[in-house]
Amino acid sequence: MSPRALGPDLHGKGTRFRVHSPDADRLWLCLFDADDEETRLPMERDREGVWSIDVPGMGEGARYGIRADGPYDPVAGLWFDPDKLLIDPYAKAIDRAFAHDPALAARRGEGKDTAPLMPKAVVTAPLPPLAPQPPIFRPGGLIYEVQVRGFTMLHPDIPQRQRGTIAALGHPAIIDHLRRLHVSAVELMPINAWIDERHLGPLGLRNAWGYNPVSYFALDPRLAPGGMAELRGAVEALHEAGIGVILDMVYNHDGESDMFGPTLSLRGLDARSYFRHEPDGRLINDTGTGNSIDCNHPISRRLILDSLLHFVNGAGVDGFRFDLAPALGRSLTGFDARAPLLEAMRADPLLASRILIAEPWDIGPGGYQLGHFGEGWLEWNDRYRDDVRRFWRGDGGMLGALATRLAGSSDIFGNAPATRSVNFLAAHDGFTLADLTAHERRHNEANGEQNRDGHGENFSWNNGVEGASADPAIQTARQRDIKVLLTTLFCSRGTIMLTAGDEFGRTQQGNNNAYAQDNAVGWVDWIGRDREVQAHAFTLASLRASQSDLGGTRWLSDADVEWMDEQGEPLSVAQWQDPERRSLAMRYRASGLTLYVNGTDRPRLFGVMEVPARTILPVPPTHPC
Repeated sequence: MSPRALGPDLHGKGTRFRVHSPDADRLWLCLFDADDEETRLPMERDREGVWSIDVPGMGEGARYGIRADGPYDPVAGLWFDPDKLLIDPYAKAIDRAFAHDPALAARRGEGKDTAPLMPKAVVTAPLPPLAPQPPIFRPGGLIYEVQVRGFTMLHPDIPQRQRGTIAALGHPAIIDHLRRLHVSAVELMPINAWIDERHLGPLGLRNAWGYNPVSYFALDPRLAPGGMAELRGAVEALHEAGIGVILDMVYNHDGESDMFGPTLSLRGLDARSYFRHEPDGRLINDTGTGNSIDCNHPISRRLILDSLLHFVNGAGVDGFRFDLAPALGRSLTGFDARAPLLEAMRADPLLASRILIAEPWDIGPGGYQLGHFGEGWLEWNDRYRDDVRRFWRGDGGMLGALATRLAGSSDIFGNAPATRSVNFLAAHDGFTLADLTAHERRHNEANGEQNRDGHGENFSWNNGVEGASADPAIQTARQRDIKVLLTTLFCSRGTIMLTAGDEFGRTQQGNNNAYAQDNAVGWVDWIGRDREVQAHAFTLASLRASQSDLGGTRWLSDADVEWMDEQGEPLSVAQWQDPERRSLAMRYRASGLTLYVNGTDRPRLFGVMEVPARTILPVPPTHPC
C-alpha cells in the first residue's frame, strides 16, 4: 500500500492511519477495546490537510473511529464536533450495521457523545490480490437485478443462517436457477454499509434497498457478515458457473442527508470538499435525498476511484451500475460526459475494462442524459420500458415505437455501431412485472407517506379489477400479459435486464416503491411462484441463447430486418402511421427468424399462421408454417 494512501494500512510493525480533513484544527484516532473503553490518540497534520498516525503493535481486528475538532458553521460547510464519532471514509469493515438515532444529528453543544450509537471501523488485512481477468459478462446478455436480502429470505433450499446474505448467492439452488435463465450477470443492489432515513424508525420501517450509503468501502454486515471474503467467495462461485457480478454503486449522495441529517463520516471531516453547495452555502440536492456528492472534486474523485478499484482487486467483480449517474459528470455548468471523474475511469486500464452501466438521470438541472454517456457505457433505457408498456397497455400510435425498441433503439444509440441500451420493463423502483398487469395505480400506503411516494404514472393496467382477483378469466389475462412482456424483453436487441422474481410473477401487492418493506412485501416468494410463467421464461432464455439475432448488440436497420403486414407485404408509411394498427411481422433477413406481433384482443392470421391475441410469437425459419 502506498504511504500516501488514505485509510488504515496494516504493515509489519503496526497500523498507519491517514485521514483527509484540511479545515480541522485537531483530529484523534479513537481506539476501542472489547469493553468499548475508548483511547484517543492525537493525529498529526501535513501540508496537504491529511492527518496521520502510526500505531505500533496494532493488528487486524482492532476497532477504531475518528473525532475531528475545528470551526462549527454548517452554512459554511463546517461541521466539526468532537462529540461525534466518525467512520473513516476508507474503513474496509465495520463491526455492526448503522442505526439511526436523533442524537447523531444534534448540533454542536446540544447533544451527547455518539460513540455508543456508532459502529466502529475494523482494521482488516487485505485479501491476497487477484490476477486481473476480463469480465465474464458481455453486452447483449441478461442482467439479473438482485436485492440481496430479499432474494433468499424465503428460499426453502437456503439454510436459515445463510438467508438474506451474499453467501447465499453461491448456493447450488441459486446457481441452478440462474443457469436455467441463462443469466449473464447478477447486478447486486447496494451492498455497502448504509443507514435508514430518519423518518423510517418512527414508522416501524427499515430501508431494505441500501440506497443511502455511509461507507463506500465497508460492506453492510447484515448482508455480508463474512466481509470482503464472503463477497469474493460468492463472485468465485458465480464465475465458475459462467455468471458475472455487477455492483450497484451510489456515489451521488451519502446517508448524512440534509442540514438536519446525522453527522457520520464525510460531513464531519470535510463537507466543503465532499458535497456540492449553492453559493449561499446551502446543500445542493440533485438527488432528492438531501445532499449531492461533488464527484469531480479531487478528493471525492479519489475516494470513488479507490473504492471501485477496491472491489475489482479484492473481489474480482465484472463491473458497476451507477445510481443517478449524471452526478458522476456534474460540473458548475451541468453534465459533461468528459468530466474529470469519467475521464479518469476511462484512463484507468482496470476500470476501463469493466462493465459500466449508467442510470442516466437525476432530478438536477439537465438531469436526463439517456444516450449521452458515450463509448464504453451501457445505459438503462427508460424509453424502452415506457414504450413497450404503452404498446401492450393498448395506447394508440405505438407500433413504430415498439419496432424501434425491438431493434435496439437506434433513435437513442444510433451514433455508434452497437446499441448501448439496457432494455428493461421493471426494476427495483416501480411496479413488478406482475403488478404492472394488475394495478392501474400505486398502492404505497404501507410506506407511511400517504401514498405520495413512488412513480405516479406507470403505464400499467389491471385487466378489469384493481389488485388481487379470484376471477379465473382475469388471472388468465394477467398471466398472458406477463408472458408477452417477458417475450418482448427476451426478443429485444441489446442487453436485457430482469429483476429477480419477475420471471415467475412476484408481486409487491401494488407497492411501486418498496424500499422500506423489509418483509414479505419486498421479499421474493419462492413457494408461491407461478411455475407456468417460470417455464415460459426458461424457454425464452433458451431461445435467446440459441438465436444470435436476439442477443446481438448491433442495432438493426432495414438492411437487417424486414417489417411486414399480415399478408407478408412490407408495411407502408400509412400502415406505420395508423394509430389503430397493433400488429406486424419482423423477419431477420439473414436467418429467417420471424417475430409475429399481435397486440390486438383477437387472434390474427399472418398468412396461414394464426397468432393468438396479445402475443409475440418467435418462429425459427425451420418452423413448418
